[in-house]
Amino acid sequence: LPLVLMPGIMGKFMMVVPLVVSIALAISLVEAYWMLPAHVIASKTDFNQPSKIQQWRHRYTHKLQIAYVRALIRVMRYPLRAMVVIVLPFILAVGAIAAQMVEFNFFASDPIRKFYINVEMPPGTPLQQTLKTTVEIESIARSILHKDETRALVSYAGQMFTEKEPFFGNQYGQIMVSLKPDDDNRFRHVDTVLNAIRSAVSDYPGPLNISFFRLAGGPPVEKPVSVKIRGDKLEQLQQAADALKGILHSIPAIKDISDDASKGRNELNLVFDSYAIQQSGISPALIARNLRLLVDGEVVASMQHQGETLDIRVRAEPRDLHTIESLLYTQISLPDGSSRPLSFFLDDSRDTGPGNIRHYNYRRAITIEADLDKSVMNTVEANELIQQRWHAIAHRFPDNDLDFSGELDDIKESMNSMLTLLLFGTLLIYAILGTQFKSYFQPLIIISTIPMAFTGVTLGLLITGNPLSLYTLYGVVALAGIAVNAAIVLISAANERLRRGMKITHATIYAARRRIIPILITTLTTIAGLSSLALGLGGKSLIWGPVATAIVWGLAFSSLLTLFAIPLLFRLFVNDQSGNGQSQKNPL
Repeated sequence: LPLVLMPGIMGKFMMVVPLVVSIALAISLVEAYWMLPAHVIASKTDFNQPSKIQQWRHRYTHKLQIAYVRALIRVMRYPLRAMVVIVLPFILAVGAIAAQMVEFNFFASDPIRKFYINVEMPPGTPLQQTLKTTVEIESIARSILHKDETRALVSYAGQMFTEKEPFFGNQYGQIMVSLKPDDDNRFRHVDTVLNAIRSAVSDYPGPLNISFFRLAGGPPVEKPVSVKIRGDKLEQLQQAADALKGILHSIPAIKDISDDASKGRNELNLVFDSYAIQQSGISPALIARNLRLLVDGEVVASMQHQGETLDIRVRAEPRDLHTIESLLYTQISLPDGSSRPLSFFLDDSRDTGPGNIRHYNYRRAITIEADLDKSVMNTVEANELIQQRWHAIAHRFPDNDLDFSGELDDIKESMNSMLTLLLFGTLLIYAILGTQFKSYFQPLIIISTIPMAFTGVTLGLLITGNPLSLYTLYGVVALAGIAVNAAIVLISAANERLRRGMKITHATIYAARRRIIPILITTLTTIAGLSSLALGLGGKSLIWGPVATAIVWGLAFSSLLTLFAIPLLFRLFVNDQSGNGQSQKNPL
């Protein structure tokens, strides 16, 4: 149930799992208490005359019980050695995680066989030129793609879709590449295709930037690298952004670098030449008025039409003014009867204006984003490396600061909430068990199975090669409520024997012998139900596979250790009155 409370996009995406499981368990209780007894009575089974299958099962389960009790007695004779064997795997598991023997991929996702090639041309590029360049890049991509693996290839210009927002303008082009499904591993992996196209078109002349956007399954997450650089002066901010992009380009694992500082339209700045105007005997207002009449026109009156005010605008007769040169060559009549071009009275300069000026926390900001090859380094390592290299040049930009967000923010939020939910779930388990067993100490013995389960999770990730992701940790939190079941069954049976007057040692061994079969049956049925998903028999999933792997391996390992660790801890730390405190020294 604590997993239902998980915040953020991760919580919304995964909430269906604990919700469905909780409802299914509630319904199973109804079935077990009311429906199952009725089914047994209706079947009219004669339990006094066991069938051959029941006789065979009884014979082999009896042998299993005897073998288990003998092994348990050996363990209880040497408690110190046994505790070392139980604790050592947990220490090794923590060491394996710390040494990064398990791959870290916090937002591992299943790739969708579809991606986009984004083409950004210089501002002011005509739409036809953008489309022509986009189609040329498409032809290069088409030559790399195999005919049998391609579903569709489409190019268009004038718009560019991204993860956050669409961009519209004549300088934007995009190519959609859709590949056929690869259910039987006949085709190349989508990343292999994408990297081949990237190598072929990355240096194509003309575009300002060529980037790639690959679709992936799972909850929507930000880019692995997303850095906001803030400042007050736009020119200094752009210089700092260029320096930061240089840092990103120097890291081989980082690719598809882009920013949201889009360029605006081309600008023509005109400044009056006071000397030329004065010598010609005209006023600057006349020059300005002629410019208005040529370009935008001048409002000379207004009129009412159907309740609306309409401006009457006077404009010079339309002529061939498709270029700036033709505009500046327009002749202006002078008082002496001669004429001069506009360029005689004006000093012109050309520039590109800012597109959209974004703000973050009341300061101007440019967001730089990039993708990451996670086989080389993970998200946390990449962002730490960027911070280190930025600190080395930060003195050049004292008025600018960085704010790291994107996937790194999602990781921090999810990790903090996951640890909180694990603690909350553990406390909830402790409260329920403390009420049930009327003891402060026995719930701690039961909760000790959770570290044992974590050991199994680590072992499973090492063997299967699955990454340690947030989905894996999600499975660990869910596993905390499953792994304690075997210990609850054992301690409940042992307490019952203590209340009937048995000594602690005999009660422990008796409970273990009676409960081993139910524990094994429940463990094996749970593992059997999740094994196909954990092994990827129906198709490997980087989202649900690690969840199933965590539960299967954690449950298997914790159940195995529980059969020996819980009886040992119960005998060592519980007294004959089933209370708290040290046990009596009972010889075996």
